[in-house]
Amino acid sequence: MNVPFADLNLQYQTVKDEIDQAIASVIRDSAFIRGPYVDAFEHEFAEAIGVHHCVSCANGTDALYIAMRALGVTAGAEVITTAHSWVSTSSMITHSGADVVFCDTDARTFTIDPVAIENAITPRTVGIVPVHLYGQPADMDAIMAIARKHKLWVLEDCAQAHLARYREQQVGTFGDVATFSFYPGKNLGAMGDAGAIVTNDAALASRMAKIARHGGLTKHQHEIEGINSRLDGLQAAILSAKLRHLSDWTRARREAAAKYDAGLHQIEDLIVPYVASAREHVYHLYTIQHPRRDELAQHLNANGVQTAVNYPTALPFLQSYERLHLRPEQFPNAYRHQSRILSLPMFAEITPEQQSAVIDLVAKFGQS
Repeated sequence: MNVPFADLNLQYQTVKDEIDQAIASVIRDSAFIRGPYVDAFEHEFAEAIGVHHCVSCANGTDALYIAMRALGVTAGAEVITTAHSWVSTSSMITHSGADVVFCDTDARTFTIDPVAIENAITPRTVGIVPVHLYGQPADMDAIMAIARKHKLWVLEDCAQAHLARYREQQVGTFGDVATFSFYPGKNLGAMGDAGAIVTNDAALASRMAKIARHGGLTKHQHEIEGINSRLDGLQAAILSAKLRHLSDWTRARREAAAKYDAGLHQIEDLIVPYVASAREHVYHLYTIQHPRRDELAQHLNANGVQTAVNYPTALPFLQSYERLHLRPEQFPNAYRHQSRILSLPMFAEITPEQQSAVIDLVAKFGQS
């Protein structure tokens, strides 16, 4: 049985009429840039997350940059983030003008270690960017306590964590601001690039909107020098149509994760995802650990099961950060994880039969 890593076409087929109608409406109204469909999605997404303001933009990477620029990051400042994430998280800290400071991760959740945050703070530190990696919330109580103690802002990177909760509170509602990606493969994905920033701070929302729209909210009135980062009407309409199904899709992902957990947890040398107390994982990725990761991946791929490694090199060890002269012993968990992590197929429409095939193949590998 062939099992894809994700199946975007299958998802489309399940909501085809709604998506096709949404696209046709935008074309009919020629509402391609800004307009009613973008306004509607911003309102709907803010309501879904439980915040007052949503500023849409072109992608999740831009969202990070716009948020940090609006927060007033300046040259010479330091911003703390995790050693385990996609490169956008750290590179946008640099592009905003600050110096990136990496922290190691928790050994079981892959999210940033609050103790490491506390140890990394200097007089130049202005903010913290925790990442809710793979769909599991970071330890927001500890992170917010540190931020309050040292008077730091917090930007939550929620690119993989739509509708995840920490102590029954939505991620994206703890910090000063939060960013989301709607890359096609995300739990809520567009049919192209798209992103958003959410906040309860009206003044911050206004600044972010200006930055994203050439520096002004009214055409030809440029109050600041901004950039061009706009969510287009087609993607907004598609996202609105999909947003109505996100809760059901999230439930399906959790059910699929439970089936994987039950089938995999007793296999020797394999570690299934650990979910910390008071956290509701949304399983953007179902990431296991295995000491023979590469051999296991090859075995699965050879038998029709697609896998991925998210991410094969921890951020401090990328070529782009050689200038920082960082060492493995500074990030023991992130360094260890990079050679052990493997993401198995995970999507809302995955069938029990497909999962059983994956589980059986992993079990057979464990017996070899």
